[in-house]
Amino acid sequence: MLSAHEAITKHVSAQNRHLVHFAELDELREQAIERCSSLCKAGETFSVNEINEITAQINAHARKGISPTRVFVTEEMVREYAAKI
Repeated sequence: MLSAHEAITKHVSAQNRHLVHFAELDELREQAIERCSSLCKAGETFSVNEINEITAQINAHARKGISPTRVFVTEEMVREYAAKI
């Protein structure tokens, strides 16, 4: 019984680590989106490269576990979002 308990604990711990890392990456992505949106709203030039680099990391991470994927962001998506905020 102890072996089953240890195996379950190990599995749950691995899932938790996976989700914590996802949350960290997702927060970085949100911060990058906010920076781009602020630049766009101010009429300054902006690039979605940083957002999409983080998105690629999130999607690669998702393939290794239980976290969701994220869509790649276009400049038009940023413009639409900036117009709403």
